[in-house]
Amino acid sequence: DLRTRGEDVPQWEFCEGAMAALLCTHRLIMPSEYFPVLLGTGDSAPGVPGSDPEDTHFVDDAQFTRFMELWTRRWNEVAAALGAPVETLEDERSYHPEVMDVRGAVASLPEEARAEMGDQALPAFGQVWALGFMFVVESWPEEWAAPRDKEAAGWLNDALDAIVALTEDDTDPPTVCMHSEDGEPSVSDERLNAFGAAIWAVYDLRQLWQSLGPRVESARKADTPGRNDPCWCGSGKKYKKCHGMG
Repeated sequence: DLRTRGEDVPQWEFCEGAMAALLCTHRLIMPSEYFPVLLGTGDSAPGVPGSDPEDTHFVDDAQFTRFMELWTRRWNEVAAALGAPVETLEDERSYHPEVMDVRGAVASLPEEARAEMGDQALPAFGQVWALGFMFVVESWPEEWAAPRDKEAAGWLNDALDAIVALTEDDTDPPTVCMHSEDGEPSVSDERLNAFGAAIWAVYDLRQLWQSLGPRVESARKADTPGRNDPCWCGSGKKYKKCHGMG
């Protein structure tokens, strides 16, 4: 329902990718900080339009409560999966992104329905999920800054590269349909391998930031006035004749 009142509200697969990224950030970002960015809800309370007319909003408290129930349930599922000691993605405890084979689904539609869609571009398998993940990376770049340790920085870059690769189109020959077992092939073997690599990359990113611990804010020294500038204390004297005399 949010998407009917806000054209910038992303589809669920995008949010699924964003959620995975939020579970991997160096600093735990709170919902009050990420929902306005992700959903465009701005500063409004449920049922109250925001100060920006382009913002969207939850229609009432009941809708917001229901949304939070569903979001929290999925959040806990993904967190548990990423925290599980799995060695293969075939393990039922492993993380399985909620993604859709849109091309396979459209290919299974009746010819008339496909004709109505015309030449509409369809996302590749896992592409929207990866775009959602990278949206968080780009929205909070300070939480994804490379560690000073060269080896750790290499792990970060390799993991992000694996996810970025999934944001690209699948141009290889399709060999399998992920929408239905008997559907027309819509996903390539290369794409499936890239999808698996991206999932493992999420595991690597979560482990990386957890192993490094909380991000330490670097101490910043306040700017010192020039010797001929007015002193910061408000005395009216030049800095060199006041607190700069020490």
